[in-house]
Amino acid sequence: MGDTHSNENNFLQNLNLAEGNGQFSIGYCYENGIGITKDEEKAFQWYLKSAEGGNSNGQTNLGNCYKNGIGTTKDEEKAFQWYLKSAEGGNSYGQNNLGLFYEKGIGTTKDEEKAFRWYLKSAESGNYTAQYNLGNCYRVGIGTTKDEEKAFQWFLKSAEGGDNDGQYNLGICYRVGIGTTKDEEKAFRWYLKSAEGGNSDGQCSLGYCYENGIGTTKDEEKAFRWYLKSAEGGSIIGQNNLGLCYENGIGTTKDEEKAFQWYLKSAEGGNSNGHNNLGNCYFNGIGTTKDEKKAFQWYLKSAEGGNSHAQTSLGNYDEKKIFLRYSESAEEGNTDGQNKFGYFYLLGIGTTKDDEKAFGWYKKSAEGGNSGGQYSLANCYFYGIGTTKNEKEAIRWYKSSERNKVE
Repeated sequence: MGDTHSNENNFLQNLNLAEGNGQFSIGYCYENGIGITKDEEKAFQWYLKSAEGGNSNGQTNLGNCYKNGIGTTKDEEKAFQWYLKSAEGGNSYGQNNLGLFYEKGIGTTKDEEKAFRWYLKSAESGNYTAQYNLGNCYRVGIGTTKDEEKAFQWFLKSAEGGDNDGQYNLGICYRVGIGTTKDEEKAFRWYLKSAEGGNSDGQCSLGYCYENGIGTTKDEEKAFRWYLKSAEGGSIIGQNNLGLCYENGIGTTKDEEKAFQWYLKSAEGGNSNGHNNLGNCYFNGIGTTKDEKKAFQWYLKSAEGGNSHAQTSLGNYDEKKIFLRYSESAEEGNTDGQNKFGYFYLLGIGTTKDDEKAFGWYKKSAEGGNSGGQYSLANCYFYGIGTTKNEKEAIRWYKSSERNKVE
């Protein structure tokens, strides 16, 4: 039997001689178990040596270690600092990651203009992921003026480079006509590329194309198979659509229990259509035991997300009784009940519509630390519902809501 320790030393010596940035390469091999036993702590140590020696690839991967807790304790501020060093050294991956940290406010203060500038540097260096991110900035207007034609051009570069997010978004551009002429056949082809690359959103959109004959021949069995891939990949829209397939026998054998299970996954992931369809299951006893109380709770979540079907479904209930029930919960200090109670006043469910009272209950919920209440309160300040418009306060409460969701 050979000497494992000796073999490891020989491997490292050969790697060090073969590569100019040997410390980075050794770290990469330890991280991924290439030619050597995988060891994330050793990977971290070699990346640290490489980074401290000024290697921009080492600095980027050291940032990744701190960001994700690979071989060390997770530390987003240190991740930001190493991405900054890497980016300033001209590394396109570091520049893209730095842009992401500025866009989301990870490890630093959120600054969309800086995010845009770093995405631009990275994208101009040929980084396909940054090209997608830059396209998204132009599409939505993040850190720059909204420009759909530029968005399309950067999505195209990213897609042609093989980025499956870029391919998916290019498909959207062609399907809807964002920054280019609407072309459903091209949309289908780019969704297909994205889907085959493993993108769960692309898989969902491809399923939708097959289900409805958009840019291709209608094929419900293929639609079902792509929805299944998408759902298993974690897409909450794909999970809802797969539930619809099982409920209605679209491209597969009808199975109400499976429909219920996929609606549940979609709903728990926050999809308002999933909320509504799960409400229908509980209300009608589809794939589960009939339970009007649970049905109401899911309809309410869906309605709060703006789903008009759920808002209609709430009409099946005695709104005054529901209002009184939530009144007790809100008065007792339940922050979720206070948020929902505010919603009842906002829409006039079981009571007279009263924006000021809605605002008051949202404020109680928000101050109690409820992320939903904080988001509702932010909306009130942003749109001037029951209070004076105040964008500064809106932003403050939106940020509080996001922080509480993460925690």
